Amino acid sequence: MQSKAESFKEVCVKTASGFVINYFIYFWIVNPLWDLEMTFLDNLGITIIFTISALTRGYFIRRYYNWKEHGKRD
Repeated sequence: MQSKAESFKEVCVKTASGFVINYFIYFWIVNPLWDLEMTFLDNLGITIIFTISALTRGYFIRRYYNWKEHGKRD
């Protein structure tokens, strides 16, 4: 059974890898196609909002499936 701390670490690694991949997708694909102009702080603020959303969503989905498979033990 996966502990809550292990669930949180897993979600953080998945989100961090997604952050890096999505940065390059934005830089090489989205920005050139739509010619978006944002300041660094605008981009950082939007990124922080979506990162918090991804961490929260991933953690609760992971905990739900862990509970569903193993029952409530911790």
